Amino acid sequence: MGLVPNPDGSVSSAVPTALSPGAPPSGVTGPGTSAASGSSGAPKAVDKETTAGMLFGVGAYGLWGLLPLYFFVLQPAGAVEIVANRVVWSLIFCALLITVTRAWRVLGAALRNRSVLWTLAAAAGLIAVNWLTYTYGVTTGQAVEASLGYFINPLVSVLLGVFVLKETLRPLQWAAVGIGFIAVGVLTVSYGKLPWIALTLAVSFGLYGFVKKRVGPRADAITSLTVETIVLAPLAGATMIFLAASGTASLTTHGPGHFWLLLASGVITAVPLVFFGASARRLPMTTIGLLQYFAPVLQFIVALVVFGEAMTLDRWIGFGVVWLALLVLTVDMLAATRKSSAARRLARGEARTNT
Repeated sequence: MGLVPNPDGSVSSAVPTALSPGAPPSGVTGPGTSAASGSSGAPKAVDKETTAGMLFGVGAYGLWGLLPLYFFVLQPAGAVEIVANRVVWSLIFCALLITVTRAWRVLGAALRNRSVLWTLAAAAGLIAVNWLTYTYGVTTGQAVEASLGYFINPLVSVLLGVFVLKETLRPLQWAAVGIGFIAVGVLTVSYGKLPWIALTLAVSFGLYGFVKKRVGPRADAITSLTVETIVLAPLAGATMIFLAASGTASLTTHGPGHFWLLLASGVITAVPLVFFGASARRLPMTTIGLLQYFAPVLQFIVALVVFGEAMTLDRWIGFGVVWLALLVLTVDMLAATRKSSAARRLARGEARTNT
């Protein structure tokens, strides 16, 4: 299926469109990289773009990987309050970004397009489930299982490709899926129950990716996030009012530091998304696909080292089986990319020969 999951709620099935008017479109290099192939400055420009893309990518996935630390310092705020604040303040920050990038017309076009609006409304519901589940997992001492969800997600995307898009899997992809099912079985025995947090995260985000793929280039990353938060904002605002009225909100009752930390959720949601957009415009999807594992690895390390969550031997075995499935999937992805590149080179060579 080729979907690249991002824990902030964005997804890429192809290189995303530019975040601002006038930026290079998908597949087109940025300033300084459009010189003819014979230009002596072209290789250096390409290297610069690749380096910048890697830095932006590591920045995006690094911030997503460290997100559990942010939720940890927000205590005693619970999952519902955190997500409600995240939606409301993200909407305000996105409005500022759209103002700066002069993209109000783009947003208006997306809101007037019923197909785009209803698709993004469905995406909003799925990402709300994802955010609530993830935040609940982290704030209740289950960050290890939450990280597992993002490890499993690529396997769910592959299954969606088979059952929904009727795609044909290659042998190694089938092997990875089979190994993934074994891993879920091992982890179910280990936890003494189905790892529902991990599975909810993986399935909700896999479906989110599928829904967002239907929007395609009709809405860029910031526009999509803005529309989704517009859809969720009334419920999020009502939730904040209810929590405040019932005396269970922590926004204004735990000092100015806590207040500003909760307000920062808008920035913390949008900035990695902007970084990701900048990275995806500069890097091939194979590289982005490999970078995606950086976030759950960091989340896993934070859960063990900072939060001190326990990992029994059988859980290590279960995670090991998951990582084996991902290794098989990655090997297949790299082999398919190499084969595709070789086919393109051969086609170009034949075209030159025929001319």
